[in-house]
Amino acid sequence: MRRLLINALASAATALLPSLASGATPEEFYKGKPMTLIMSADAGGGYASYANAFAPYLSAHIPGKPRITVQYMPGAGGLRATNYLYTAAPKDGSVIGMVHSSVPYAPLYGLTAARFDPRKFGWLGSLDESTGICVAWTTSGIRTWQDMMTKGLVVGSSGAGSQMETMPLMLNKLFGSKNKVISGYKGGNDVYLAMERGEVQGRCGSLVSSINSTRPDWFPQKKIVVPITIALERNPLFPDVPAVAEFAKDERTKQVLELVLSPMAMDRPYLVPPGVPADRFQVLRAAFHAAVNDPGFLADAKKLRIEVHEVSGEKVEQILAHAFTMPPEVVKAANEAMGGAGGGG
Repeated sequence: MRRLLINALASAATALLPSLASGATPEEFYKGKPMTLIMSADAGGGYASYANAFAPYLSAHIPGKPRITVQYMPGAGGLRATNYLYTAAPKDGSVIGMVHSSVPYAPLYGLTAARFDPRKFGWLGSLDESTGICVAWTTSGIRTWQDMMTKGLVVGSSGAGSQMETMPLMLNKLFGSKNKVISGYKGGNDVYLAMERGEVQGRCGSLVSSINSTRPDWFPQKKIVVPITIALERNPLFPDVPAVAEFAKDERTKQVLELVLSPMAMDRPYLVPPGVPADRFQVLRAAFHAAVNDPGFLADAKKLRIEVHEVSGEKVEQILAHAFTMPPEVVKAANEAMGGAGGGG
């Protein structure tokens, strides 16, 4: 009888463990807890520069100061990592993600490989807002927008759905440029290597921070030129380079362009899987805000030549909510403009 009583008490205690764990304060939960930062990009590129610089400061501002390990999960233009975060990652707050900003749009554009609803993620915020550009190797013979219209730019890409592919295809569809995309590179860093080897002439996308952090000599030594900025307005960094919106023939084209470019307003976003306990999510969102504004992080970012312009988690939610309310005909036109592969990294 005594043994039966002991066994019953033990079973009851075991049954209570999950509820006790879930009742832990965020500091109790995170103290000594290893955390994983899932990256939708590979090592060596601009995203990796941001993640590795930011992780220690994010950890420092989370109660309990957990150790954050970066795990690279490239593939399918960023869909592989985002699907994992939605369907398979632990939902206890121990796993966070940093994904390509265009990936959350995949369900909007009907990509069947996207097994997630971006509006159900917990958005912590974004490290930057950017302007898209195309860059051409200085010896390519492509120097102006007119060159892209008449000769076309041969650009590298990591595959269908990646910004490296959708941006030049969008320029072809909406404006009549003659760009050619060479797919199959593992990531953006490999495309830069291909440019240096002469395999491709350039690359399109959100590139300024990426180039400054991984190829800091390219702009100062004029190894590349910027024939066009993929934006609604001119970039102060390139005041003499036209924004592609200047060539929009009508209001509908501008509306499609606005949707295509909206991911750049939330460049390098951080998120948690759906279902993370509300108190831990709020702690992580507050830690993100504190870390982005940490003087130490900002000093490191300056040394690494990476741009930081905080976009709050609430703002990211608003950007996505607005995109998902766009008229179906605009969504269709935007997707067609990107070669039917909108919503990849």
